[in-house]
Amino acid sequence: MPSLLIKNIRAVDAEIDKITDVFIDDGKIREIGENICRDADEIIDGSGLVLMPSLFDMHVHFRDPGFTHKEDILTGCAAALAGGVTGVLAMPNTKPPCDSPETIRYIIEKSADTGVEVYPVGCITNGMSGSSLCDFDKLKNAGCICISDDGRPVENAEMMRRALELSNENGLLVASHCEDLSIIDGGIMNKGETSEKLGVRGMDRASEDYITSREMILADSVGARIHICHVSTEGSTAMIRFAKSRGVKVTCETAPHYFMLTDKLLEKRDADYRMNPPLRTSDDVKAIIEGLKDGTIDCIITDHAPHAPEEKADFEKAPNGVVGLETSLAAALTALYHSGEITLSKIVELMCVNPRRILGLEIPAVQVGKIADLVIVDIDRKWTVDPEKLHSKSRNTVFKGMTLTGKPLVTISKGVVRYDGRNN
Repeated sequence: MPSLLIKNIRAVDAEIDKITDVFIDDGKIREIGENICRDADEIIDGSGLVLMPSLFDMHVHFRDPGFTHKEDILTGCAAALAGGVTGVLAMPNTKPPCDSPETIRYIIEKSADTGVEVYPVGCITNGMSGSSLCDFDKLKNAGCICISDDGRPVENAEMMRRALELSNENGLLVASHCEDLSIIDGGIMNKGETSEKLGVRGMDRASEDYITSREMILADSVGARIHICHVSTEGSTAMIRFAKSRGVKVTCETAPHYFMLTDKLLEKRDADYRMNPPLRTSDDVKAIIEGLKDGTIDCIITDHAPHAPEEKADFEKAPNGVVGLETSLAAALTALYHSGEITLSKIVELMCVNPRRILGLEIPAVQVGKIADLVIVDIDRKWTVDPEKLHSKSRNTVFKGMTLTGKPLVTISKGVVRYDGRNN
């Protein structure tokens, strides 16, 4: 395994923020300090750059097996590495759904040599049908650490309550896609002024808020953990804040588009701005930012959901979802760090530390003896998002044409440089 010496770099994690040299060998950080003199296979001049622990995205859709024209595990992992991500939770709405040990093993084996740790999320219900619970012990024994029917909710409250109850025994994290389908009733964007202007059916925020509250009530009733996926509304944020104050074992996540963009973008009638939950209002954006700042929202994820261009061509009939792995860190730096809302250490907490902590995984850090899962970032580089340059198979990014500030340059996984974009 090659050794690596990074010189004169600003090292930032949850504990430190200083200019230093970092020596990496045999997959681990071996020395941190000034003027390190070691023979190394590669030396990187880190002047003006930042070194931080690599990101972990606990909500992605790699579409593999079954929908590999949109994305596959290899291209998804390439996109992850280009975004500074070395670990992901891969959601189960594949074909077949990830409800069997065979599918879980397939995903783990296919991703083994990518440099990205891919953790398959098992289904809560067989076939994501909502009719019967999966055999959670079999899923866990195959390598599953989380269960969800993400892509759709578990509609039966008693079935969800039972899954939560069982999670106390099997240790699997239960993650919920909070959406009431009867309230959604065919809506394709946030219900409000813009949907009325466009004359299209809207998705009422009550759908998300109602199931968010339901899940926390159910989890609390059995003393279980619950993780709320892709929070997008002011109401859900407020309810989660209140539940945490009451001791409910709830964690949650949001995505960059929910703290940067509003549903006014849908006036373009471009389906690349459609996702589920949808872009909301400026009041929701403000609430999400406050939730990130005060600890109500634990993680920033992407909900990376690739779709082929032809699938996104019709505004009203296109499937929901946007890609985000290659823009998430840049978006967070642009909207939260460069705006003065949060510190770099807080970015590390939201994108590197908390997802792994919630999942019970080893947390990388810029510390001697730690696994070298790291990303080198130019936090001041301005770049314009060009969908054609993405590593994903799909191009459906909400940030197309936008100028972001901050760019991952080098991604290091287990001490090996897996992505080098310094010349891009």
